[in-house]
Amino acid sequence: QVQLVESGGGLVQAGGSLRLSCAVSGSRFRINTMGWHRQAPGKQRELVARITVGGDIKYADSVKGRFTISRDNAKNTVTLQMNSLKPEDTAVYYCNADSFRQYGMGPEIYDDYWGQGTQVTVSS
Repeated sequence: QVQLVESGGGLVQAGGSLRLSCAVSGSRFRINTMGWHRQAPGKQRELVARITVGGDIKYADSVKGRFTISRDNAKNTVTLQMNSLKPEDTAVYYCNADSFRQYGMGPEIYDDYWGQGTQVTVSS
């Protein structure tokens, strides 16, 4: 059974920093993309940042220049360093990962996994 264990959320004042970490365990297959999404009250879940196993990175425009995502492929961990936090960053942050497998020339198969979520609250 694949598990994603998140840590690092909390309460911080505007302008402060937090670091989120997520460890993926139990996958029989290669972990491909890892990332973070967030969901604020009354809003849809949105991508914050993601990083592929090859190191390609995508950030939401709202966090570019403030957040940094990194991963350790050997340990299947992903980290989100959040600096210059703003009240609008307040949300539940979810770790996300997908695994990849392919049998011979068959189709590529991806399975999607989610963490339980960790609360990030930024006070003004």
